[in-house]
Amino acid sequence: MRRSLRTASEPSGQARHGADMRITRRDFFSSSIVGGPVALAGVAAVEVGQRHRPIPLPEPMRLWDLATPALVVDVDQLDSNLRTMHQFYADRRASLRPHAKTHKCPVIARQQLDLGAIGIAVTKISEAEVMVEGGVGPLLITSPIATRGKLARLLALARQAPSLQIVTDRLQNVRDLNDGARAVGIRLQVIIDLNTGDDRTGIALGESAVTLADAVARAESLELVGVQAYAGRLQHVVGWEARRHQYSETMGRVMETVASMRQAGLNLPVVTGGGTGTYDINSEVDGMTDTQVGSYVFMDDNYREVGGRSGQVFDDFEPSLFVLATAISQPVEGRITVDAGYKAFATDKEPPRLRDIRGVTYQFGGDEHGILELTDPSEPITVGDKVRLTIPHCDPTVNLYDHLHAVRGEDVLEVWPIAGRGRSQ
Repeated sequence: MRRSLRTASEPSGQARHGADMRITRRDFFSSSIVGGPVALAGVAAVEVGQRHRPIPLPEPMRLWDLATPALVVDVDQLDSNLRTMHQFYADRRASLRPHAKTHKCPVIARQQLDLGAIGIAVTKISEAEVMVEGGVGPLLITSPIATRGKLARLLALARQAPSLQIVTDRLQNVRDLNDGARAVGIRLQVIIDLNTGDDRTGIALGESAVTLADAVARAESLELVGVQAYAGRLQHVVGWEARRHQYSETMGRVMETVASMRQAGLNLPVVTGGGTGTYDINSEVDGMTDTQVGSYVFMDDNYREVGGRSGQVFDDFEPSLFVLATAISQPVEGRITVDAGYKAFATDKEPPRLRDIRGVTYQFGGDEHGILELTDPSEPITVGDKVRLTIPHCDPTVNLYDHLHAVRGEDVLEVWPIAGRGRSQ
Protein backbone atom coordinates (compact mmCIF):
# COMPACT_ATOMS: atom_id res chain seq x y z
CA MET A 1 0.00 0.00 0.00
CA ARG A 2 1.09 3.56 -0.64
CA ARG A 3 0.13 6.76 1.14
CA SER A 4 -1.24 9.48 -1.12
CA LEU A 5 -0.20 12.79 -2.61
CA ARG A 6 3.50 13.03 -1.81
CA THR A 7 4.80 16.45 -2.82
CA ALA A 8 7.81 16.79 -5.09
CA SER A 9 10.04 17.87 -2.21
CA GLU A 10 9.43 14.70 -0.19
CA PRO A 11 11.73 11.67 -0.53
CA SER A 12 10.20 8.75 -2.41
CA GLY A 13 10.10 6.51 0.65
CA GLN A 14 8.17 8.94 2.86
CA ALA A 15 4.46 8.38 3.40
CA ARG A 16 1.94 11.21 3.51
CA HIS A 17 -1.73 11.20 4.49
CA GLY A 18 -4.44 12.25 2.08
CA ALA A 19 -5.45 15.41 3.95
CA ASP A 20 -2.65 17.42 2.28
CA MET A 21 -3.88 18.18 -1.24
CA ARG A 22 -0.78 20.02 -2.45
CA ILE A 23 0.55 18.83 -5.79
CA THR A 24 3.15 20.26 -8.13
CA ARG A 25 2.69 21.22 -11.78
CA ARG A 26 4.73 18.13 -12.75
CA ASP A 27 2.50 15.91 -10.59
CA PHE A 28 -0.51 17.32 -12.41
CA PHE A 29 0.77 16.67 -15.91
CA SER A 30 2.19 13.22 -15.20
CA SER A 31 -0.61 11.91 -13.02
CA SER A 32 -1.68 8.93 -15.14
CA ILE A 33 -2.02 7.16 -18.44
CA VAL A 34 -5.28 9.00 -19.00
CA GLY A 35 -3.80 12.47 -18.53
CA GLY A 36 -0.90 14.51 -19.80
CA PRO A 37 2.00 13.26 -21.96
CA VAL A 38 1.33 9.56 -21.52
CA ALA A 39 -2.20 9.90 -22.81
CA LEU A 40 -0.94 11.83 -25.83
CA ALA A 41 1.55 9.08 -26.61
CA GLY A 42 -1.18 6.47 -26.29
CA VAL A 43 -3.65 8.33 -28.50
CA ALA A 44 -1.02 8.91 -31.17
CA ALA A 45 -0.11 5.24 -31.15
CA VAL A 46 -3.71 4.18 -31.64
CA GLU A 47 -4.25 6.69 -34.43
CA VAL A 48 -1.39 5.29 -36.49
CA GLY A 49 -2.43 1.70 -35.95
CA GLN A 50 0.16 0.87 -33.30
CA ARG A 51 -2.27 -0.39 -30.66
CA HIS A 52 -0.62 -3.80 -30.80
CA ARG A 53 2.72 -2.55 -29.46
CA PRO A 54 3.85 -1.29 -26.05
CA ILE A 55 3.27 2.42 -25.44
CA PRO A 56 6.48 3.97 -24.09
CA LEU A 57 6.35 6.49 -21.26
CA PRO A 58 7.73 9.97 -22.03
CA GLU A 59 9.19 10.10 -18.51
CA PRO A 60 9.51 7.76 -15.52
CA MET A 61 6.35 7.03 -13.55
CA ARG A 62 5.74 5.40 -10.19
CA LEU A 63 3.06 2.77 -9.65
CA TRP A 64 1.46 4.92 -6.96
CA ASP A 65 1.01 7.83 -9.39
CA LEU A 66 -1.40 5.93 -11.61
CA ALA A 67 -5.00 7.08 -11.81
CA THR A 68 -7.26 4.40 -10.40
CA PRO A 69 -8.74 1.91 -10.77
CA ALA A 70 -5.85 0.67 -12.91
CA LEU A 71 -5.06 -2.84 -14.15
CA VAL A 72 -1.42 -3.62 -13.40
CA VAL A 73 0.82 -6.51 -14.41
CA ASP A 74 4.06 -7.38 -12.64
CA VAL A 75 6.37 -8.02 -15.60
CA ASP A 76 8.87 -10.10 -13.64
CA GLN A 77 6.18 -12.43 -12.31
CA LEU A 78 4.55 -12.61 -15.73
CA ASP A 79 7.89 -13.55 -17.29
CA SER A 80 8.44 -16.17 -14.59
CA ASN A 81 5.02 -17.72 -15.32
CA LEU A 82 5.70 -17.74 -19.06
CA ARG A 83 9.10 -19.38 -18.61
CA THR A 84 7.87 -21.91 -16.06
CA MET A 85 5.24 -23.17 -18.50
CA HIS A 86 7.68 -23.13 -21.42
CA GLN A 87 10.29 -25.08 -19.46
CA PHE A 88 7.72 -27.65 -18.36
CA TYR A 89 6.81 -28.40 -21.99
CA ALA A 90 10.34 -28.11 -23.36
CA ASP A 91 11.06 -31.86 -23.10
CA ARG A 92 7.56 -33.21 -23.67
CA ARG A 93 5.90 -34.51 -26.81
CA ALA A 94 3.04 -32.02 -26.59
CA SER A 95 3.56 -28.34 -27.41
CA LEU A 96 2.03 -25.09 -26.19
CA ARG A 97 -0.75 -23.24 -28.00
CA PRO A 98 -1.59 -20.52 -25.43
CA HIS A 99 -5.10 -19.07 -25.44
CA ALA A 100 -5.25 -15.30 -25.86
CA LYS A 101 -8.80 -15.00 -24.51
CA THR A 102 -7.11 -14.50 -21.14
CA HIS A 103 -4.97 -11.47 -21.94
CA LYS A 104 -6.40 -10.24 -25.29
CA CYS A 105 -3.05 -8.52 -25.72
CA PRO A 106 -0.77 -8.96 -28.77
CA VAL A 107 2.22 -7.85 -26.68
CA ILE A 108 1.86 -10.90 -24.43
CA ALA A 109 0.99 -13.18 -27.34
CA ARG A 110 4.30 -12.29 -28.99
CA GLN A 111 6.15 -13.08 -25.77
CA GLN A 112 4.52 -16.53 -25.77
CA LEU A 113 5.48 -17.14 -29.38
CA ASP A 114 9.04 -15.92 -28.77
CA LEU A 115 9.37 -18.60 -26.07
CA GLY A 116 8.41 -21.34 -28.53
CA ALA A 117 4.61 -21.61 -28.63
CA ILE A 118 3.46 -23.26 -31.88
CA GLY A 119 0.61 -20.79 -32.25
CA ILE A 120 -2.04 -18.80 -30.43
CA ALA A 121 -5.65 -19.78 -29.76
CA VAL A 122 -8.49 -17.23 -29.77
CA THR A 123 -12.19 -17.68 -29.13
CA LYS A 124 -13.86 -15.30 -31.58
CA ILE A 125 -13.27 -13.99 -35.08
CA SER A 126 -12.88 -10.46 -33.68
CA GLU A 127 -10.02 -11.60 -31.44
CA ALA A 128 -8.39 -13.24 -34.45
CA GLU A 129 -8.69 -9.98 -36.43
CA VAL A 130 -6.88 -8.10 -33.67
CA MET A 131 -4.07 -10.66 -33.54
CA VAL A 132 -3.62 -10.71 -37.31
CA GLU A 133 -3.50 -6.90 -37.33
CA GLY A 134 -0.72 -7.17 -34.75
CA GLY A 135 1.26 -9.71 -36.77
CA VAL A 136 0.51 -12.58 -34.36
CA GLY A 137 0.08 -16.12 -35.66
CA PRO A 138 -0.56 -18.85 -36.55
CA LEU A 139 -4.04 -18.70 -35.03
CA LEU A 140 -6.74 -21.21 -34.14
CA ILE A 141 -10.30 -19.93 -33.60
CA THR A 142 -11.68 -22.29 -30.96
CA SER A 143 -15.39 -21.47 -31.21
CA PRO A 144 -17.60 -22.23 -34.25
CA ILE A 145 -19.12 -19.51 -36.41
CA ALA A 146 -22.71 -19.77 -37.64
CA THR A 147 -23.67 -16.64 -39.63
CA ARG A 148 -22.93 -15.25 -43.09
CA GLY A 149 -21.38 -12.13 -41.63
CA LYS A 150 -18.90 -14.09 -39.54
CA LEU A 151 -18.14 -16.38 -42.47
CA ALA A 152 -17.33 -13.39 -44.67
CA ARG A 153 -14.98 -12.02 -42.01
CA LEU A 154 -13.35 -15.43 -41.57
CA LEU A 155 -12.70 -15.80 -45.28
CA ALA A 156 -11.27 -12.29 -45.54
CA LEU A 157 -8.98 -12.99 -42.61
CA ALA A 158 -7.88 -16.35 -44.01
CA ARG A 159 -6.79 -14.63 -47.20
CA GLN A 160 -4.53 -12.40 -45.10
CA ALA A 161 -3.37 -15.24 -42.85
CA PRO A 162 -3.35 -18.55 -44.79
CA SER A 163 -2.37 -20.52 -41.66
CA LEU A 164 -5.61 -19.53 -39.89
CA GLN A 165 -7.57 -22.48 -38.51
CA ILE A 166 -11.24 -22.72 -37.47
CA VAL A 167 -13.24 -25.38 -35.61
CA THR A 168 -16.50 -26.89 -36.79
CA ASP A 169 -19.11 -29.13 -35.15
CA ARG A 170 -21.93 -29.41 -37.75
CA LEU A 171 -22.28 -30.83 -41.26
CA GLN A 172 -24.09 -27.72 -42.49
CA ASN A 173 -21.23 -25.61 -41.22
CA VAL A 174 -18.80 -27.79 -43.18
CA ARG A 175 -20.80 -27.14 -46.33
CA ASP A 176 -20.88 -23.40 -45.64
CA LEU A 177 -17.14 -23.24 -44.97
CA ASN A 178 -16.38 -25.21 -48.11
CA ASP A 179 -18.66 -23.10 -50.32
CA GLY A 180 -17.17 -19.89 -48.95
CA ALA A 181 -13.58 -21.03 -49.30
CA ARG A 182 -14.20 -22.19 -52.86
CA ALA A 183 -15.83 -18.85 -53.73
CA VAL A 184 -12.78 -16.85 -52.65
CA GLY A 185 -10.22 -19.33 -53.95
CA ILE A 186 -8.60 -20.51 -50.73
CA ARG A 187 -8.12 -23.80 -48.89
CA LEU A 188 -9.30 -23.40 -45.32
CA GLN A 189 -7.79 -25.38 -42.44
CA VAL A 190 -10.49 -26.97 -40.25
CA ILE A 191 -10.43 -28.74 -36.88
CA ILE A 192 -13.28 -30.91 -35.56
CA ASP A 193 -14.61 -29.56 -32.26
CA LEU A 194 -15.50 -32.49 -29.97
CA ASN A 195 -18.00 -32.35 -27.11
CA THR A 196 -16.05 -33.72 -24.15
CA GLY A 197 -18.98 -33.40 -21.76
CA ASP A 198 -19.21 -29.63 -21.30
CA ASP A 199 -22.25 -29.64 -23.61
CA ARG A 200 -21.30 -26.15 -24.76
CA THR A 201 -19.95 -26.68 -28.26
CA GLY A 202 -18.69 -29.69 -30.17
CA ILE A 203 -20.05 -32.78 -31.85
CA ALA A 204 -20.69 -35.97 -29.86
CA LEU A 205 -17.84 -38.43 -29.57
CA GLY A 206 -18.02 -41.57 -31.67
CA GLU A 207 -19.60 -42.19 -35.06
CA SER A 208 -21.04 -38.68 -35.49
CA ALA A 209 -17.60 -37.15 -35.06
CA VAL A 210 -16.05 -39.61 -37.53
CA THR A 211 -18.72 -38.74 -40.12
CA LEU A 212 -18.10 -35.02 -39.65
CA ALA A 213 -14.33 -35.41 -39.99
CA ASP A 214 -14.82 -37.46 -43.15
CA ALA A 215 -17.00 -34.69 -44.60
CA VAL A 216 -14.26 -32.15 -43.98
CA ALA A 217 -11.63 -34.41 -45.52
CA ARG A 218 -13.76 -34.85 -48.65
CA ALA A 219 -14.51 -31.13 -49.08
CA GLU A 220 -12.43 -29.80 -51.95
CA SER A 221 -11.70 -26.40 -50.39
CA LEU A 222 -11.13 -27.56 -46.83
CA GLU A 223 -8.19 -29.26 -45.18
CA LEU A 224 -8.81 -31.52 -42.19
CA VAL A 225 -6.14 -30.62 -39.65
CA GLY A 226 -7.25 -32.47 -36.55
CA VAL A 227 -9.57 -32.35 -33.54
CA GLN A 228 -10.11 -30.10 -30.56
CA ALA A 229 -11.05 -31.64 -27.21
CA TYR A 230 -11.42 -28.91 -24.59
CA ALA A 231 -12.90 -29.95 -21.24
CA GLY A 232 -13.48 -26.60 -19.59
CA ARG A 233 -15.48 -27.91 -16.65
CA LEU A 234 -12.55 -30.11 -15.59
CA GLN A 235 -10.01 -27.29 -15.37
CA HIS A 236 -11.42 -26.25 -11.99
CA VAL A 237 -12.07 -29.62 -10.36
CA VAL A 238 -10.80 -29.15 -6.80
CA GLY A 239 -7.89 -31.42 -5.90
CA TRP A 240 -5.20 -32.45 -8.35
CA GLU A 241 -5.77 -36.20 -8.06
CA ALA A 242 -9.53 -35.83 -8.60
CA ARG A 243 -8.87 -33.54 -11.56
CA ARG A 244 -6.36 -35.95 -13.02
CA HIS A 245 -8.73 -38.89 -12.68
CA GLN A 246 -11.69 -37.17 -14.32
CA TYR A 247 -9.60 -35.59 -17.06
CA SER A 248 -7.74 -38.80 -17.93
CA GLU A 249 -11.04 -40.68 -18.09
CA THR A 250 -12.55 -38.07 -20.42
CA MET A 251 -9.51 -37.91 -22.67
CA GLY A 252 -9.47 -41.69 -22.89
CA ARG A 253 -12.88 -41.50 -24.56
CA VAL A 254 -11.62 -38.72 -26.84
CA MET A 255 -8.69 -40.86 -27.95
CA GLU A 256 -11.03 -43.72 -28.80
CA THR A 257 -12.81 -41.40 -31.23
CA VAL A 258 -9.48 -40.20 -32.62
CA ALA A 259 -8.46 -43.83 -33.16
CA SER A 260 -11.73 -44.50 -35.01
CA MET A 261 -11.07 -41.52 -37.28
CA ARG A 262 -7.61 -42.76 -38.09
CA GLN A 263 -8.89 -46.28 -38.71
CA ALA A 264 -11.25 -44.70 -41.25
CA GLY A 265 -8.20 -43.40 -43.09
CA LEU A 266 -8.34 -39.81 -41.84
CA ASN A 267 -5.12 -37.89 -41.25
CA LEU A 268 -5.17 -36.02 -37.92
CA PRO A 269 -1.87 -34.29 -37.19
CA VAL A 270 -3.44 -32.13 -34.45
CA VAL A 271 -5.18 -33.14 -31.23
CA THR A 272 -5.49 -29.95 -29.19
CA GLY A 273 -7.13 -29.17 -25.85
CA GLY A 274 -6.45 -28.79 -22.17
CA GLY A 275 -5.91 -25.65 -20.14
CA THR A 276 -4.11 -24.21 -17.14
CA GLY A 277 -5.87 -26.49 -14.65
CA THR A 278 -4.75 -29.62 -16.50
CA TYR A 279 -1.49 -28.41 -18.01
CA ASP A 280 0.53 -31.08 -16.18
CA ILE A 281 -2.11 -33.75 -16.86
CA ASN A 282 -2.74 -33.04 -20.52
CA SER A 283 0.98 -33.53 -21.13
CA GLU A 284 0.61 -37.15 -19.94
CA VAL A 285 -2.20 -38.00 -22.39
CA ASP A 286 -0.77 -40.10 -25.20
CA GLY A 287 -1.66 -38.52 -28.51
CA MET A 288 -2.27 -34.92 -27.39
CA THR A 289 -0.23 -32.63 -29.60
CA ASP A 290 -0.69 -29.31 -27.81
CA THR A 291 -2.24 -27.57 -24.81
CA GLN A 292 -4.38 -24.40 -24.84
CA VAL A 293 -3.21 -22.87 -21.56
CA GLY A 294 -4.48 -19.36 -20.78
CA SER A 295 -4.82 -18.19 -17.18
CA TYR A 296 -1.32 -19.28 -16.13
CA VAL A 297 0.02 -15.93 -17.31
CA PHE A 298 -1.92 -14.05 -14.59
CA MET A 299 -3.02 -16.84 -12.20
CA ASP A 300 -6.19 -15.56 -10.53
CA ASP A 301 -7.66 -16.38 -7.11
CA ASN A 302 -10.14 -18.88 -8.49
CA TYR A 303 -7.45 -21.03 -10.09
CA ARG A 304 -5.22 -20.97 -7.03
CA GLU A 305 -8.04 -22.41 -4.94
CA VAL A 306 -8.43 -25.61 -7.01
CA GLY A 307 -5.17 -27.01 -5.69
CA GLY A 308 -2.09 -28.31 -7.45
CA ARG A 309 0.01 -31.45 -7.57
CA SER A 310 1.90 -30.37 -4.45
CA GLY A 311 -0.92 -29.16 -2.23
CA GLN A 312 -4.18 -27.34 -1.64
CA VAL A 313 -2.98 -24.16 -3.35
CA PHE A 314 -2.27 -24.24 -7.08
CA ASP A 315 1.01 -22.34 -6.83
CA ASP A 316 2.89 -23.64 -9.86
CA PHE A 317 2.38 -20.11 -11.20
CA GLU A 318 2.11 -16.96 -9.10
CA PRO A 319 -0.35 -14.05 -9.44
CA SER A 320 1.05 -11.36 -11.74
CA LEU A 321 -2.08 -9.23 -12.19
CA PHE A 322 -3.80 -6.86 -9.77
CA VAL A 323 -6.03 -3.80 -9.65
CA LEU A 324 -4.71 -0.65 -8.04
CA ALA A 325 -7.44 1.26 -6.19
CA THR A 326 -7.63 4.41 -4.07
CA ALA A 327 -9.38 4.91 -0.73
CA ILE A 328 -11.70 7.85 -1.39
CA SER A 329 -14.07 8.12 1.58
CA GLN A 330 -14.63 6.95 5.16
CA PRO A 331 -18.23 7.74 6.11
CA VAL A 332 -18.14 5.45 9.19
CA GLU A 333 -15.48 4.03 11.48
CA GLY A 334 -14.23 0.54 10.67
CA ARG A 335 -14.91 0.81 6.94
CA ILE A 336 -13.32 2.71 4.10
CA THR A 337 -14.46 3.08 0.49
CA VAL A 338 -12.23 2.51 -2.55
CA ASP A 339 -12.89 3.52 -6.15
CA ALA A 340 -13.03 -0.03 -7.58
CA GLY A 341 -16.42 -1.75 -7.71
CA TYR A 342 -18.41 -3.87 -10.12
CA LYS A 343 -16.90 -2.06 -13.11
CA ALA A 344 -13.37 -2.89 -11.99
CA PHE A 345 -13.69 -6.68 -11.52
CA ALA A 346 -15.51 -9.64 -12.96
CA THR A 347 -18.19 -10.54 -10.42
CA ASP A 348 -18.86 -14.21 -11.19
CA LYS A 349 -16.48 -15.43 -8.47
CA GLU A 350 -15.69 -14.48 -4.87
CA PRO A 351 -14.78 -10.81 -4.22
CA PRO A 352 -11.15 -9.67 -4.57
CA ARG A 353 -8.74 -9.57 -1.65
CA LEU A 354 -6.12 -7.11 -0.54
CA ARG A 355 -2.77 -8.28 -1.82
CA ASP A 356 -0.53 -6.67 0.81
CA ILE A 357 -2.63 -6.05 3.93
CA ARG A 358 -4.08 -8.63 6.31
CA GLY A 359 -7.13 -8.19 8.50
CA VAL A 360 -9.16 -6.40 5.83
CA THR A 361 -11.95 -7.81 3.68
CA TYR A 362 -13.40 -6.36 0.49
CA GLN A 363 -17.06 -6.30 -0.50
CA PHE A 364 -18.66 -4.73 -3.54
CA GLY A 365 -20.28 -1.38 -2.81
CA GLY A 366 -21.80 -0.68 -6.21
CA ASP A 367 -20.72 -0.01 -9.78
CA GLU A 368 -17.90 2.38 -8.87
CA HIS A 369 -17.12 1.51 -5.26
CA GLY A 370 -15.76 -1.21 -3.04
CA ILE A 371 -15.99 -1.34 0.74
CA LEU A 372 -13.03 -2.37 2.88
CA GLU A 373 -14.00 -3.82 6.27
CA LEU A 374 -11.16 -2.92 8.62
CA THR A 375 -11.36 -5.83 11.05
CA ASP A 376 -7.75 -5.88 12.22
CA PRO A 377 -5.61 -4.29 9.47
CA SER A 378 -1.91 -5.10 9.49
CA GLU A 379 -1.36 -1.57 8.17
CA PRO A 380 -3.55 1.52 8.60
CA ILE A 381 -5.53 2.66 5.56
CA THR A 382 -6.64 6.27 5.28
CA VAL A 383 -8.43 8.31 2.63
CA GLY A 384 -6.07 8.91 -0.30
CA ASP A 385 -4.07 5.72 0.20
CA LYS A 386 -3.72 3.26 -2.66
CA VAL A 387 -4.07 -0.49 -2.28
CA ARG A 388 -3.50 -3.50 -4.52
CA LEU A 389 -6.39 -5.92 -4.99
CA THR A 390 -6.17 -9.48 -6.28
CA ILE A 391 -8.09 -10.74 -9.32
CA PRO A 392 -10.86 -13.31 -8.70
CA HIS A 393 -11.28 -14.21 -12.42
CA CYS A 394 -8.71 -12.82 -14.82
CA ASP A 395 -10.26 -13.29 -18.29
CA PRO A 396 -13.42 -11.18 -17.86
CA THR A 397 -11.61 -8.68 -15.61
CA VAL A 398 -9.05 -7.95 -18.33
CA ASN A 399 -11.92 -7.30 -20.73
CA LEU A 400 -12.98 -4.32 -18.58
CA TYR A 401 -9.79 -2.34 -19.24
CA ASP A 402 -8.14 -0.67 -22.22
CA HIS A 403 -4.56 -1.00 -20.98
CA LEU A 404 -2.24 -3.08 -18.86
CA HIS A 405 0.26 -1.02 -16.87
CA ALA A 406 3.50 -3.00 -16.95
CA VAL A 407 5.44 -2.52 -13.70
CA ARG A 408 8.67 -3.70 -12.17
CA GLY A 409 8.68 -3.18 -8.44
CA GLU A 410 7.13 0.26 -8.01
CA ASP A 411 8.13 1.59 -11.44
CA VAL A 412 5.78 1.72 -14.42
CA LEU A 413 7.84 0.64 -17.44
CA GLU A 414 5.34 1.00 -20.28
CA VAL A 415 1.69 0.52 -21.15
CA TRP A 416 0.38 -2.47 -23.13
CA PRO A 417 -2.85 -1.96 -25.07
CA ILE A 418 -5.49 -4.65 -24.49
CA ALA A 419 -6.26 -4.52 -28.19
CA GLY A 420 -8.82 -7.32 -27.96
CA ARG A 421 -10.81 -5.61 -25.21
CA GLY A 422 -14.51 -5.72 -26.12
CA ARG A 423 -13.83 -7.95 -29.15
CA SER A 424 -16.44 -10.57 -28.32
CA GLN A 425 -18.07 -10.85 -31.75
